Amino acid sequence: MEYSIKELSKLAGVSTRTLRYYDQIDLLKPSRITEAGYRYYGKKELTVLQQILFYRERGFELKTIQQIIYDDHFDMLTAMEEHLQELEKQKASTESLIQTVKNTIRHMKGEYKMKDKEMFQSLKEKRLQENEQKYGAEAREKYGNEQVDASNRRLKNLSAEQWDRYVFLEEDILKRLENGVKNNISADSTDAEEIVKLHKEWLCFTLPNYAPQVHRGIAAMYVADERFTKYYDRNIEGCAKLLNEAVQQWV
Repeated sequence: MEYSIKELSKLAGVSTRTLRYYDQIDLLKPSRITEAGYRYYGKKELTVLQQILFYRERGFELKTIQQIIYDDHFDMLTAMEEHLQELEKQKASTESLIQTVKNTIRHMKGEYKMKDKEMFQSLKEKRLQENEQKYGAEAREKYGNEQVDASNRRLKNLSAEQWDRYVFLEEDILKRLENGVKNNISADSTDAEEIVKLHKEWLCFTLPNYAPQVHRGIAAMYVADERFTKYYDRNIEGCAKLLNEAVQQWV
């Protein structure tokens, strides 16, 4: 069975504009285009679109999705099994957060005595899951499973005070970067040096063994990988660039 672009749009819940864009960037080509310019999609294209939407739901960029699904070694069944595993992890994470909220309510009512560590455990696990989802494959390839697993354990074992400082630093660094870009500070300024010091402190919460070359390598990823750039530049463009240049200057 074939579907017109309008029919596929309605079936998949994706706009016709998005489907045309996917065609334009060679992510999802129609099975055929009529002389009048009408696009039609077959069963194969439906399966590919499903994969694209699954990967988008998991936070993958379009460029990365294209590399994955058009790789010579891509296997549809393996991909579906991976999607299932990730969805089950998300479900477990959500259930953990729900239980934490319930326990907090009971604690506030005096029906349950909640430990400080318990208050943050589900949030840590959710952060770990999100990081693994977005950057796990690249991090494990670059630094190895042992170092990534050790980093995850460190984050999971942070005390309530350490977790609070970790979250504060992340927000403070971004705020300082945005102010720095607004005020056009240079990477060799004292303000930039202070940002680097805070960034080092933030990294040390998760890095098993801090090393200058690792710090510089992580900062370089902020401009090399569009996902990191997008994170730091979400409010003001240039924050990732400033952080990388400052780290290369001061570390």
